[in-house]
Amino acid sequence: MADAPVVHIGENSPEEVAFKLMKTIADVEGKLLYFSKDHRDRGVDRAYVLNTYAECLEAVLGRRDLDQN
Repeated sequence: MADAPVVHIGENSPEEVAFKLMKTIADVEGKLLYFSKDHRDRGVDRAYVLNTYAECLEAVLGRRDLDQN
């Protein structure tokens, strides 16, 4: 029988750390995670958010393949 997934709630869960890392990466890359009429060129799409968060979560969990990039 497979183990049930573990849900982390609260400060510094892997999911929260990954989310904060994603926001930091977006900031460093000059991307906006919110809509702005003044900066439409800096906005991101759904794929950017999901892919970046997934990569951040893999990194936080120690499962990121360093050879992929």
